Amino acid sequence: MLCVLSGCAASFPPSSQVLTGSLYWQGVVRLAGDVIIDEDAELTIAPGTQVIFAPPLVGQDLYQEHPYFIGSELIVRGRLLALGTRQQPILFRAENPTADPGSWGGVNLEAARASRFEYCVFQQADSAVHARETQVDIRYSVFRRNVVGVRFHDTDLRVEETLFEDNDTAIRFHYGSPQIRHNLIQNNRKGLFISAEPRNYRIEQNAFIDNYPYQVNLGEGVRMPVNLAHNFWSEAPGKPLERLFFDGRLDDWLGRIEYLPVLKSPPIFEFTP
Repeated sequence: MLCVLSGCAASFPPSSQVLTGSLYWQGVVRLAGDVIIDEDAELTIAPGTQVIFAPPLVGQDLYQEHPYFIGSELIVRGRLLALGTRQQPILFRAENPTADPGSWGGVNLEAARASRFEYCVFQQADSAVHARETQVDIRYSVFRRNVVGVRFHDTDLRVEETLFEDNDTAIRFHYGSPQIRHNLIQNNRKGLFISAEPRNYRIEQNAFIDNYPYQVNLGEGVRMPVNLAHNFWSEAPGKPLERLFFDGRLDDWLGRIEYLPVLKSPPIFEFTP
């Protein structure tokens, strides 16, 4: 429906907030309000593209109740391919580059076809990538200064070789079957928040460094043990590692995090977007 040429900027007024067909974005794309990629649509975002989320005007923020967010967001019901390169990452950010976390909603994938992100940078969102009942593949990317980096529910998710830093929560999920491997999760308030018991999950070979007050936080829906062995964990000065887990050690209602054996040193990461 729309091609945005390199060096050009496009914005979507309310009349074009639902997009269909084969879509290709390149250059600078400015979104105001909730822009929807319809069920039959496929959006490809070119390397080096900046997707900028401006504050919505009256009538543009179509969806504000959970599972959506207040502020401009990209709602994907079709398919999204955002494949940057090491030299030309794709940037998703607020219009004001110094705005606080939560200044835009997120990329909201709902019952969409399998989507992929490579060499993407997400900053200042409420929930930068929010996936529900879909398949998502994220690699070689950065989530920085968001309220939540990646949030998902009942989703087959793969996250590899990705950096999460300076978020309130790096990764948060409710059920789902995640493969979370070879990531650097550092300097967040919570590294991992699991609100309901995962299934068929694999969370290993990650480095959890200086996430404080909790490296991992279990929610009240998690009553069984959670296997997080074969990860690297930093410790806080004067505080044993287990005190950085909010689990059955602090609340008898919750399951316990099984973290042994641990990696003795952090894995070597290859991402440099």
